Amino acid sequence: MQRLRIALRSLAAHRMRTVLAMLGVFLGALALTAVLHISKAMVKKADIETQRLGPNLLQALSGQANFRREGSTRVTGMTTTFSLEDAREILGTVPQVRLGVPYASGSMPVRYGRVKTGSQLMASPPAYAQVRMLETEHGRFYNDEEEATQAKVCVLGYAIAQRLFGDPADAVGKQVFFFRANVQVVGVLPEKGQDVTGANLDEMVFTPLSTYMRRFTNQDWISGVFMNLHDQNDETAAKATVTDILRRRHHMGPSRKDDFSVISAQDSARLRNQALDLVWTLGVLSSSISFAVGALGILSIMILLVRARRLEIGIRRAVGASRTVIIRQFLAEAGVMAGVGGATGVLAAVGIVTVVYAVGDFPYLYDPLLIIGACVASVLLGLVAGAYPAWQASRVEVLEVLRNPE
Repeated sequence: MQRLRIALRSLAAHRMRTVLAMLGVFLGALALTAVLHISKAMVKKADIETQRLGPNLLQALSGQANFRREGSTRVTGMTTTFSLEDAREILGTVPQVRLGVPYASGSMPVRYGRVKTGSQLMASPPAYAQVRMLETEHGRFYNDEEEATQAKVCVLGYAIAQRLFGDPADAVGKQVFFFRANVQVVGVLPEKGQDVTGANLDEMVFTPLSTYMRRFTNQDWISGVFMNLHDQNDETAAKATVTDILRRRHHMGPSRKDDFSVISAQDSARLRNQALDLVWTLGVLSSSISFAVGALGILSIMILLVRARRLEIGIRRAVGASRTVIIRQFLAEAGVMAGVGGATGVLAAVGIVTVVYAVGDFPYLYDPLLIIGACVASVLLGLVAGAYPAWQASRVEVLEVLRNPE
């Protein structure tokens, strides 16, 4: 305890130097704690969003799916070769598929009165809600009877309903206008935001597939199929089977490139996690540089302290302090300096990540081992940086100091 009091008194006597020396450790602990916590929270959020897409979701779609770095999906080269018959064979013969639905998608304007807004259309049978684990906040999802009778009904995403009606609850029972037809709103989804594939469910309008294909567009092709697999381990086998079926049905020879894609939510999540791994690596690198700068700062300030306190060291040696005591004293000062800098950096990082979690709607994830590890690493860094100055202090000769105290 006495050694700690001496260390604090010594560091307080050289405030500016001490603060500058602690700054590098502070930044290192802050960067390490903040970046690793945020990257872990982003991975956790991506996992949660993947589960929200539906259990073990697999998607076969027309065109080529390209994954962006952030994990969203962009489809290019869409064709009109994907048919309902393709979907029926896939859903009827692929043993790994538990439940699935065909779908057609596109973009279109939706109008209510004088208010008009753009939207993404998703036309699919009622089982789509079960496949994608959707529940309405107001009203209901359309049913099998409405699918069979090609009823002009729809379900609105939250943002679409809000822009058209102000209060989304007011949308149920009203009629909106798209595809040159009045369509009755039977339900509104809760606010969901963008999922892991980049699709924003709040900006979508859902309608029966039969209504879309026969009453709205009179088309014979679809955009793809959503499938729930029995088990996540079935993904590879299911992809291979679906690919074989589509290549055979589309009469594609061995040299022809697929005119479709078979992807899973896990594919998008894996790419996003790769990007987060890069962020994690850069965070560790930046914090390592900050820690190195902090170590050099502590080394420098401790060397200056040894030179400035030669008389104090000589007097302590003269009254019986051993070299070991002197070494421990200076190591304690270096450890306290680094520990305070590291702990302050960790506290600041916890505050920053809490704000980021709230603003970015991330899960509140705190890792006690990481927090404690950053503090312990800071103290160890201080001890390593202070080892040479402490040894230098222990080598001070009593008689030489007393003869020449400056």
